[in-house]
Amino acid sequence: MTENREVRLTAYPVGEPTPEHFALVDSELPELAEGQILVRNTWMSVDPYMRGRMNDAESYLPPFRLGAAMDGSAVGEVVASRAEAVPEGSVVSHFLGWREYAVLDAAAATVIDTGLAPAEAYLGVLGTTGLTAYAALTEVAPVRQGDVVFVSAAAGAVGSVAGQLARKLGAARVIGSAGGPEKAARLVTDFGYDTAIDYRAGALGEQLTAAAPDGIDVYVDHVGGDHLAAAIDALRPGGRIAMVGAISGYNATEPVPGPANLFQLAAKDATLRGMLVNSYFHLFGEWIGKAAGWLADGSLRTEYTVAEGLDRAPAAFLDMMRGGNVGKMLVRL
Repeated sequence: MTENREVRLTAYPVGEPTPEHFALVDSELPELAEGQILVRNTWMSVDPYMRGRMNDAESYLPPFRLGAAMDGSAVGEVVASRAEAVPEGSVVSHFLGWREYAVLDAAAATVIDTGLAPAEAYLGVLGTTGLTAYAALTEVAPVRQGDVVFVSAAAGAVGSVAGQLARKLGAARVIGSAGGPEKAARLVTDFGYDTAIDYRAGALGEQLTAAAPDGIDVYVDHVGGDHLAAAIDALRPGGRIAMVGAISGYNATEPVPGPANLFQLAAKDATLRGMLVNSYFHLFGEWIGKAAGWLADGSLRTEYTVAEGLDRAPAAFLDMMRGGNVGKMLVRL
């Protein structure tokens, strides 16, 4: 086969991206070279970090190239192979999402065990989503027995795992923030949180003080801005913050000011540490071993928000950036 469809970025957005920044394009697949595989993608991921790759500026990942297929995590079935190690019929994860079919070197794909969990789990709880929560709470801002833990964007992909994981690591109290009463309620009923804060319902700092009157020990930050400032105010001596993301500023058109209370970290002998999940890939085997067991016994709950079809991928990305997902946002191809 030679025909394919792929999503391309048409221009670098200033501020919030719109559907006009994406194009669904017919393309031709190259012939397989020795050592390569052809994958029919079945699931792909849309993630907040992709917004940074839509800026014409170098970062820890290069920007998307205009007029070329975008990329990102995907899983699929190998439908043709010139690589003995990855035969036809294998199910693999790889980084050439945003297209229906992908030609890649077999060395760039990882064969996954769909007997352990469904393929889509390797884009969520058994993928970098789950690993991010695990690394944040064990290495970057480690949870200790009896800690009070606060997580922002707690109904999202990483946050919905982080609350449950904090409890398993010995937290005495787990507090999450989310936007809207429906999401806030699900933090408690579905994702292991003791208390939920609806940040749209009132002053965040006051709500956090009411939820944790004696302060917090650990904060997992996905939002930045007012959430980070409130967490610093609430932090107890020796507290720890894992800076995973700052989605509140991703569409900003001017520099985002830092929290005015940053020096409290020194006064509290506290730490704020940024993290890139690819620095913790050495923990993947350890995490999958634990998480697969918890999935099997039902003590780790996952949630997906699913868009159907490659043509829906841009809308799924935009919806996720506006908080329109519970759990991991995926596209089923």
